[in-house]
Amino acid sequence: MISPTPRAIFLMLLGVPLMLAIALMAPALWTVSAGWIVGVGALILMDAMIGASLRAFKVDLGPPALLYVGGSDPLPVVLSFSDGPLPRRIQVQLETNEILEDIPAKGLRGWDGRERPHEFTLTPKRRGLAKLVRLWSRWTGPLGLVQKRHIAVLDHGIAVTPNIRWVKDEAIRLFSRDAAFGIKTQIERGDGSEFDALREFSSGMDRRAIDWKHSARHRQLLAKEFRTERNHNIVFAFDTGRLMSEPLGGVPKIDRAINAGLLLSYVSLRHGDRTMFYGFDSRPGLTTGFLSGPRGFPKAQGMAANLDYSTEETNFTLALSTLANRLERRSLIIIFSDFVDTISAELMLENVKRLTDRHLILFATFEDEVMSALVDAPPETTEDVTRAVIADGMLAERDVVLRRLQRMGVQIIETKPEAFGGALISRYLQIKQRDML
Repeated sequence: MISPTPRAIFLMLLGVPLMLAIALMAPALWTVSAGWIVGVGALILMDAMIGASLRAFKVDLGPPALLYVGGSDPLPVVLSFSDGPLPRRIQVQLETNEILEDIPAKGLRGWDGRERPHEFTLTPKRRGLAKLVRLWSRWTGPLGLVQKRHIAVLDHGIAVTPNIRWVKDEAIRLFSRDAAFGIKTQIERGDGSEFDALREFSSGMDRRAIDWKHSARHRQLLAKEFRTERNHNIVFAFDTGRLMSEPLGGVPKIDRAINAGLLLSYVSLRHGDRTMFYGFDSRPGLTTGFLSGPRGFPKAQGMAANLDYSTEETNFTLALSTLANRLERRSLIIIFSDFVDTISAELMLENVKRLTDRHLILFATFEDEVMSALVDAPPETTEDVTRAVIADGMLAERDVVLRRLQRMGVQIIETKPEAFGGALISRYLQIKQRDML
């Protein structure tokens, strides 16, 4: 798009009063003012012709595959002209959607041959799908009378996920600290429950592994080796309703839950299990299907970005019954959710009970640190005592719900956000060791 600059418009408008003045005072000189306007128009046309061409202009972007909440990532851009003159200064501005922070326009000078590299900084505000909408580029002609504007329609989406760059480091630390099963740092063989082979007993081996019948038959001590179980179904069910969208320590609970879920997903995929992500609020939402192998983790990470925040109440009846119908074999279902009292948890308890008939359920929630702080606060005033009594009553109701879940056979994790990921992995390894699946 080519348009005159404010300087060119001013020069053209300057000819109008000059034309009127000459027409009133000296009509014979009217052609002078007309010539002024024509001359300015000719200069504008010449400036458009000799300036950098729109057709020769090209934009190349290298957008990142993922963005992380709480971090910033560069977006490299290369502006180039295939031929013709180069502008002295080019102004660029990136248009994005509401997921990303606004990026101000930037004026660029200097060229590396016929190219001008630049980097925008992308900073997401929250999880979701960030969109690069358009890239606006603008420059003026050599005379400063013409402004040329190029609009590159991008329409490129980038998934914004929780900041889990620490996931692989944390998983590696856990793997290096402890063996996955027993005292052996092996993946294929360990203290699982599936028989693998017999081998000659040697010092240092567990005496409980000795097979006495085969030892008597072969007249030497033989011990059993077991193979760790694989190919289990692990379902991560995220409640994205109102309670889970509330902040906990400045970060929404659902983001903390997704962080821990992705960490366990990475570990379980490394162990050969299959993982599935499922989101729900007032109705069922995201369903990824089962992923397998370490290569499935990037897809799980990208799909987690689509678990959006919600202000609606959670419908456990519809969500958990839909999930049960989609599962064809026994699975470990990890429900990330929260509740306030026994009344709000009643429907959740009924539907979780139906799932326990066929599946192993792990209910993961966060400690209510606000209520605990009110209970432990020094009773300096009567209001402090009132708040402490009410908070203690709500914590007691919470304990009632958790005990009812335990009586149903549901595994419970209730811990602080900082220890949530580690507690989740520890419980997963215990379940695998005890062959509960």
